[in-house]
Amino acid sequence: MQKTCKQCGSNFGVTEDDLKFLENLSPVIDGEKILLPWSAYCFECKWKRKMMWRNFNKFYKRKSDLSGKEFISIFSGDKKCKVYTLDEWWGNEWSSLDYGMDFDSSKPFFEQMNELYNRVPRPGMSVSGSENCDYTNATYFSKDCYLVAGCVENENCSYGHILWYSKNCFDMAYSYYCEGCYECIDCEKCYEVFHGRECLNCSSSYYLFDCKGCRNCFGCVSLANKEFYIFNKHYSKEEYEKKVAELLKPENKEMVRKTFKDLYLSLPKRALYQRNSENVFGNHVFNSKNAYYCFDIINCEDLRYCFTVGKMKNCMDCIHLGSPLELGYEVLASSGYNLLFCRDGFGIASGNSMYCNECYGVNDCFGCVGLHSKEKYCVLNKQYSESEYKVLVKKIIEHMRKTGEWGEFFPETDSPFCYNETTAHDFYPMTKEDALKKGYQWFDEVDEVNLAKRSGEDIVTCEVTGKQFRIISQEVAFLKRHNLPVPTKSPDVRHKERMALRNPRKLWDRKCAKCGVDIKTAYALDRPEIVYCEECYLKEVY
Repeated sequence: MQKTCKQCGSNFGVTEDDLKFLENLSPVIDGEKILLPWSAYCFECKWKRKMMWRNFNKFYKRKSDLSGKEFISIFSGDKKCKVYTLDEWWGNEWSSLDYGMDFDSSKPFFEQMNELYNRVPRPGMSVSGSENCDYTNATYFSKDCYLVAGCVENENCSYGHILWYSKNCFDMAYSYYCEGCYECIDCEKCYEVFHGRECLNCSSSYYLFDCKGCRNCFGCVSLANKEFYIFNKHYSKEEYEKKVAELLKPENKEMVRKTFKDLYLSLPKRALYQRNSENVFGNHVFNSKNAYYCFDIINCEDLRYCFTVGKMKNCMDCIHLGSPLELGYEVLASSGYNLLFCRDGFGIASGNSMYCNECYGVNDCFGCVGLHSKEKYCVLNKQYSESEYKVLVKKIIEHMRKTGEWGEFFPETDSPFCYNETTAHDFYPMTKEDALKKGYQWFDEVDEVNLAKRSGEDIVTCEVTGKQFRIISQEVAFLKRHNLPVPTKSPDVRHKERMALRNPRKLWDRKCAKCGVDIKTAYALDRPEIVYCEECYLKEVY
């Protein structure tokens, strides 16, 4: 079946497998299956709409609307919504049920949801089960972390974007089960690797790309189970240590980068990066099974059109979640079972709920905001009996069918965040003028004041932006311990540079540069890399 996207106007196909998957996810209410229609948007526009509800790594100082206490929040002080500190939001001084509304059949459902969403207080950060992680967001069961967005079961980590199950790591992106690593991207199970990309089970190494099981290597590309290699050439232990000491001197930094880049471009790349996976189609798919058009997923099974998720099963069009979810559709960062069109309720499982915002541990709720006390059978934050709930939910769904809302995620224009505050801007950059034309908000940043130096910390001026940034005490200790230079670029600049090194969440048709067979790859046609099919790559490298 061919459809035309309501947002971008592109044509996209819907397969029988897509329709069957969607039917399996359709809700059952009082014994009746209520079929979900196929969305009017292509999968990429659906991703973008959800991403516009996600401020991942923009932090602001503001005052609580409950106590007046100053704290760190992902909501800037000029936002119209009420924002509480985490302790206040989870406390007993208020109840989300006090904001309950009656359903009004004369209005579109999303209009009523937006009214409720703007009335109910919200937590200043998305943090659950964590300790000393005030300057992090989307954080789940972590400890002593700082400026990490997408922080899942980490300890003592700073400056990261999608960093899970790791310890003592700094400046990381899309990495898992790592310890003592620095400036690594798309790495897994690495120990004390500095400047690594696409690596697995490597240790005590510098500047690696697509290496597996390597230790004591420097500037190497596409090696497996090697030791004492420099720029893919073997040395004795004594020669290696002597040469590495020389290469790590500041005056050799640019020479190292150029030599490493030249070696990188001279060797073939695999079309897609997948590990320990079966029947998968996508890039950066690890330890997973039966995943179609998915990106950046780990420990998942039976997914379609998902990205940046872990521990998920039987889900479609779900993004940004590292905690378990089973049977989910159009879900943004919510964990649990049988969730449809829910957002920001990760870490504490909910079940059998639809169209819920920032709800934790609820069951059988529809169109609710900010519930977090194990509520059940609620609609628009109003409590009902089980029988009343089922009748009303069916009535609302029928109403949404007539308005064209049923089966769609929340409108992106209802998001409290400006476009350039969201992850959508990271992957789909847009100018202020274009954003405003589309009806999106835009945040104009103000210059920061000079920072005051605190004990054990350094203050550095960014060589790119000219703004000051702080080198925190644990970072100072880490850099000294590993004889690493103090960064000269701010965390925001470093984050943008790391993200620029990753391929987009898109696949292109190319031919293997070795055998000429047709392949799908995350390397665009105008990229300079040599790209091989998996079979040719393995023959060449291993």
